[in-house]
Formats: sequence, C-alpha cells, structure tokens
Amino acid sequence: MIEDGTGLLTIGELARATGLTVRTIRYWSDQGVLTPVARSSGGYRLYDAGGVARLELIRTLRELGLGLADVRGVLAGERTVAQIAATHVTAIDARIRSLRVTRAVLSTVARRGSTAEETTLMNKLARLSAAERQRIMEEFVAETLHGLDAVDPEVRERMQRTAVRLAEDPTPEEVDAWVELAEMLQDPEFRAQMRRAVEYNAAGRRPGEPSGRSLWFVKRLVELVAPVRERGVDPAGPAAEEVLSELFGDADRVDVLERMTAGFDERVARYRELLALVNRQPMPPHAEDFAWVVAALRAHTGR
Repeated sequence: MIEDGTGLLTIGELARATGLTVRTIRYWSDQGVLTPVARSSGGYRLYDAGGVARLELIRTLRELGLGLADVRGVLAGERTVAQIAATHVTAIDARIRSLRVTRAVLSTVARRGSTAEETTLMNKLARLSAAERQRIMEEFVAETLHGLDAVDPEVRERMQRTAVRLAEDPTPEEVDAWVELAEMLQDPEFRAQMRRAVEYNAAGRRPGEPSGRSLWFVKRLVELVAPVRERGVDPAGPAAEEVLSELFGDADRVDVLERMTAGFDERVARYRELLALVNRQPMPPHAEDFAWVVAALRAHTGR
C-alpha cells in the first residue's frame, strides 16, 4: 500500500497479495479486465482493495477456460457467471467429443501402421457429420438397388432403411468401426459384390412370388442348419448332404453356391458386424449357420 493515506495498491502489492505475477496483472490491466482507479505521481497504476477480489475472480474464470472477452463481460455485468458457464459446458462437451474422435483415429493409425495419406482419409471419415455419414450409406444402397425392380420388396425396404447412427459420444471402437465401414461402403469391389448378391435375389424371384420369400428362406435355413451345426455335424460329411437336399431340393448346387457366397461371405458378415457396432445394436445372429452351409456346398460340389 502506498504511503499517501489513500489505501491504494501498486501492481507489486497486488502481486504479493494474490500470488499472481506482476507481468500477468499488468497484461490483464492492459487488456481492460482490471482497470486502475488512479495513477501515482510517477505514472504508476494504482488499484483499490477491491482489486484483490476482482483478480481472484479473473483468475478463477481464466482457469475455467474463459477468454478475456467473456471475463470483461462478467466484470461489466453484461453476462452472469452462470450464463457463461452454461455456454462453456456446451463448448467443453464438444471438445471432449472431438478428443474422443482424435484418440480413436490415432489408435487406429497406430494399430494399422497407416501411411500419411491413409491417416488423412481416416481423420476425414471420422469427423463427418451425421448427415454426411448417412449420405454415404444411402448412395451405397441406391447403387446396389439401381434398376433391379424384381428384388424382393421386403429386402429392398430393409436395405433402404439401413441407417448409420454413430453416437455423439462414440467409443474408440465405434469410431474405428465407422471408419472401416465407410471404407468398405466406398470400395468398388465390395459395392460390386453387394450388387451381385441383389442381382441374384432379383433373378431368382419368380413372377408373382409373394413379398418376403427371401426372408422366409433365411428363417428356414437357420431352422434346419442351427441344430445340425450345434451337434457338430461335419459340413463335408454325408449327413450334410441331407440338409442341403432339404434346403435346396434339386437346384443346381454350383449356382446355389455362387448365390450364397455373394450374399453371405466373410466381407458381408463383417459389413453387418460393423453396422451393429456403429449403431450400438446386437451382433447379427446366424452368421455361423450361413458359413456352415457355404462350407457344405463347397465340399459337395468340389468347389
């Protein structure tokens, strides 16, 4: 306190009273968040006792991440601390979500040993908006179904309803799954594979056949195969032939194998798993049943 009876404090005295550095206090003063009440005869800034309380508030707000403009607004009474806090909670939540995505991308890069170009692509895919993610899915489905009017209507409807709903607070595993799924959806080879599967569905559907026949076949396959597979029946053994006969009748087994591998191979199974992971849904059931049928068809056709 200067010895002039005014009770005013110099910057040095404020620094000793608050534990802040002279440099910090001078900077805040220069930025207009701590205004001196007077000047000494030598031109030095002087502050009243309330300056200590203001400095404590400024320090608290700065430690909570507020910018100097927000601090000025609070000190000027233009905004309350509660209003500022609510705004910053929203901003911090967004920052946390962004950091989760960053961590997930870096984890994937480290695990894959990705190149710089791959890292850039993964980061871009991971940060797409919900609308952009859904657009990628819709373009994939539209290309797959384009011009195939004979596709089972229930199959068409299910595909067109396929959604990508990555959570706002995704785990690293969910972001990783989305990146892998997005890469798959844009892979020309996988797009061609899904197109072939839908073409098989359209070609195999007889005129006037009721909607839902394809889904009925899936249900029938699971009913026949699951008990056999669970008993450990060898798909290459003679007992498997009985199951194939009951399931496919006298249909050309090579043709059936082509249809099955187009619609139920490892990549298609992985596509369904990734969708489930991204959307926080249960893993798709019965993949092992379809794999057993494909193995049986290969064994009994020599393919």
